[in-house]
Parts: sequence; structure tokens; C-alpha cells
Amino acid sequence: MKRDLYFTSQHLNTAGVLGFDPARYSRQENALKLGAFVTNPLSLRSRKPAEHPQLLEYAGGFLLHSGLPNPGLDAVLKHYARKWNDSAIPVIVHLMADRPEETSRMTRRLENIENVMAVELGFAPGLSDDILRYALQMSLGELPIIMNLPYEQVLSLGPALVQSGASAISLAAPRGALPADGKLVSGRMYGPGLLPRSLEIVHAAARLGLPVIGAGGVYTLADAEAMLSVGALAVQFDAVLWKPKVS
Repeated sequence: MKRDLYFTSQHLNTAGVLGFDPARYSRQENALKLGAFVTNPLSLRSRKPAEHPQLLEYAGGFLLHSGLPNPGLDAVLKHYARKWNDSAIPVIVHLMADRPEETSRMTRRLENIENVMAVELGFAPGLSDDILRYALQMSLGELPIIMNLPYEQVLSLGPALVQSGASAISLAAPRGALPADGKLVSGRMYGPGLLPRSLEIVHAAARLGLPVIGAGGVYTLADAEAMLSVGALAVQFDAVLWKPKVS
């Protein structure tokens, strides 16, 4: 039986900002009350960091090139499954879903882990709509599936994915490039400068009737409320959670 997707608080974190341990953040003074904890991106096998990781600032935010390093599914479950079970809030596991067959294997294993509420599927840039549809099809089961889509695919592909069984659509961090040391570095973009564009997309998605989780440029409680007011199911905060307090 497919489980429901619900949030006791509409504030979530974005994958990639708080690691794999929910308690580590919740123990911090002035921690935001989260309705669910979203893990760092996780792959079937371990991934090493990018050869030259970069964090590059620009007006309105920063660009992060990391390679999405992680220890792989087996190592994460061995170390964190009990912590997820003991967590006061449910866990959403973010899976790197570029290989649908592997994603299906990971999802089946997560169905047996206590307190895992849902799976969020994230994708490398430039994948076709067909691959994303196939990844969803291969992952459907007991756990709700959240499809983490690039801005440009939220409105074009989101409705078909929801009709095919996705429980919600979330906004992936947009990508960009900046010069550094004579080279062009590409990566994921974060910062309050993203809010106008992401808010516009969330508004349009909600008007289409999509269950959409807003993200991108949410740096204050007022930003989150703006997204909720235009119809977001919930809102994900990203790098602002590295600060002592969200105000």
C-alpha cells in the first residue's frame, strides 16, 4: 500500500545542505522546525568529490561545484538507518536517479527502513523527459516519489509525472557557470537572487494544480510564506540553514 505524503510543518531543507543525520541539525540552537529531513544526494555506489571543488560567489548568491560526493547506499544505511528510525521527524531520502534500474533497487530497499517518509529523485542536467518518466515508473511502490526537476521541466513535464504517479514536484537548484582560474566552472546555484524566478514557477505550477514543493532563493520566513501563499505544498530552505538562525 502506498504511503501518504504529509508534513507537520511546511518547512523542509533542500538536499545537500544538512548531510544525513536529522538530529545533528535539530540539536542546534534556534534550529528551524522542519516537517521532514531531506538527506544529501545518495547514489548506489560511493562517489568521490569533484577533482577541484569550488564555491564561487556572485551578486545574489553563490555557485557550488562539488561532484555530489557520498559514501553510497550500503554505507549510509549501515551508519544512519537507526538514526533515521530514532528521528523525531520523518526522513526523505534524495536519490541520484540517472540510472533508473539502480534507482529502483535503492527505492525497494528504502521501503524497509523505518521512518523513511518518501524518496526524492534528482537528476543530472540534460536528461531527456523519457529518462525521467522511466525513472519514476521504475521507482513507484510503497513510498511516495517526489520528482526534483530543473526549472525548465517543472511546467512542461510536471503534469505528466503527477498523472503517472509522482506525489509531488520539487524545484532543483538551477545550474550556471562562472570563470575561475582561467576556466569556466559549472555548478548548482544558490542564493536569495533566485527567489523571483522560483516564486514565479511555483505560482504557475500551483495554478496547474501540481503538488509543488517550492525551493530556490528561500532565505527568510517571509520568503517561505510567499511561496506557501501562492500554493506551494511545502518549502525547502537551502544554504541559509548554515546560519545560526532563519528569521
